[in-house]
Amino acid sequence: MAVAEKISSQLHLTFYDGEDTSTGDAIYKSKNFNNVKTEATADKLYAIAQAMSGLQERPLYTIERKDTSDVQEG
Repeated sequence: MAVAEKISSQLHLTFYDGEDTSTGDAIYKSKNFNNVKTEATADKLYAIAQAMSGLQERPLYTIERKDTSDVQEG
């Protein structure tokens, strides 16, 4: 049976930046924050993202957590 161990986490925030005037499609800007503690809970990451969004000019659209794991035979 294989075992997965988280080795790194990243917080990815996407902000709404308006619409393209020629196509009407939404435009989004992203910010990534590396070196997030792998043991950080979803509640803590959400609170941090909300606090950081208050410092931005654009409205927050999505919050994502991206984990990298090392998978080995257990």
